[in-house]
Amino acid sequence: MKIREKLDSLYNKYNKFELIHPDPLEFIYDYKLSEDQEIVALIASSLAYGRVAQILISVKKVLSILGEHPKQTLLKSDLDEIGLKLGLFKHRFTTGQEVYLLLKGIKAVLDKHGSLKVCFCKEDNNYLSRISKFASELNSFFDKNKSYLVPSPEDGSACKRLMLFLKWMIRKDEVDPGTWADTELLGDLIIPLDTHMYYISTELGFTKRKSADLKTALEITKNFRKLNHEDPTKYDFTLTRFGIRNDMQYQSLFDSINS
Repeated sequence: MKIREKLDSLYNKYNKFELIHPDPLEFIYDYKLSEDQEIVALIASSLAYGRVAQILISVKKVLSILGEHPKQTLLKSDLDEIGLKLGLFKHRFTTGQEVYLLLKGIKAVLDKHGSLKVCFCKEDNNYLSRISKFASELNSFFDKNKSYLVPSPEDGSACKRLMLFLKWMIRKDEVDPGTWADTELLGDLIIPLDTHMYYISTELGFTKRKSADLKTALEITKNFRKLNHEDPTKYDFTLTRFGIRNDMQYQSLFDSINS
């Protein structure tokens, strides 16, 4: 059986809504409006580093401050009051002040463009340039328009969390909500490269590079694109369940692929 057929078999088995937990992606499904989903997704992905249990706690804290309709909260509320509520917030080395500055950046984008989607899609240029300009606008209240929460590919980072956000927004299936699914950018998506995907990709022979940076992410994506040109990040969720969920170990993944 060819590798694509094996990956498709794994996808059909494990790309299931009931397997999302534990994952910050699950928060998006608590909101019905696309205008709220994109904001929730950005916050959830921006904090998606460290232990997953703590990620879920931290994302929940921020979202509780924004209420049932985050977009309206950001547009109509006093952001300084929100900043005060975030004063004691801490997620590993991310402070409440940094989250506050990101929320100010999101509000500025909403005021200027109406939505995060419009901001990202307004530029008709290459995908990495879109991402860089998007990050710069969101980071407008940070020094030099740069932040760890929304990194830029201009710095050579794999930008795992931002690539994850874009995958959630652009892909649509049983797992990825596809809030921006009509953007026709599915084939441009880049693998959200974390330690799990890096390890799996080296075992699959998709990269021999020694660092999980942007060049490595692009190389791995190129190899996935050879298998599925129109949907290069299709297998991301399925593969990264292994090693994350206690009931899905790496060895069973490699046994399935090598059998």
